[in-house]
Amino acid sequence: MTVNLNDKIALVTGASRGIGYFTALELAKAGAHVIACARTVGGLEDLDDAIKAAGGSATLVPFDLADMKAIDALGGSIFERWGKLDILIANAGVLGTISPIGHVEAKVFERVMNINVTATWRLIRSTEPLLMRSDAGRAVILSSSVAHTARPFWGPYAASKAAVEVLARTWAGETQRTALRITSVDPGATRTAMRAQAMPGEDPDTLPHPREVAQALLPLVSPDWTETGKLFVIKENALKDYRLPE
Repeated sequence: MTVNLNDKIALVTGASRGIGYFTALELAKAGAHVIACARTVGGLEDLDDAIKAAGGSATLVPFDLADMKAIDALGGSIFERWGKLDILIANAGVLGTISPIGHVEAKVFERVMNINVTATWRLIRSTEPLLMRSDAGRAVILSSSVAHTARPFWGPYAASKAAVEVLARTWAGETQRTALRITSVDPGATRTAMRAQAMPGEDPDTLPHPREVAQALLPLVSPDWTETGKLFVIKENALKDYRLPE
């Protein structure tokens, strides 16, 4: 499916590597101007080079999502420059530690919740007025299968992803009579640094490349996309309805 995003403004968090990097690149290839956010300046600069080489354009915004005031200010800056936002990809997140829940340090638990949940809520609050100014606002919130499996030792990360799914579904219900469409996505096991941290013995060559995930995400931000409030999983490079366990 070819997606035309000419004249669209897209914001991607966690854009310096992995799924965020390649999603930003695919959005730019489809014609969107990408606002790329991440902590790692070098990764953002590499992304900018790749986008320019593909004939696209980007604005780099290096900051840590733990800086809540910066998230609030981001919405105002986007409004001043572009007056709207067409696409939000809330991708950034942290894993924390794989550990029995009673052994997780308080500072680790708090950072996972701060980055994965609170920052996502602040991002929603900051960008919703901008997405409402678009004639086809689209928001994609990245989740994980552990939000539903309650996998042992993954407590903080699983809880954070369950929380952001509820935020997304609630947001979709509140905006269903508008042009804004909101989708949660479980990208599945992907060849990323976070996956390597969680599964150090796994052969990364057996996993899909984040480029494949990015390409599967593109239809969700198309002006033609009509679904809202749903959760999809990416399997075999395609979007599939996610069925919760019985």
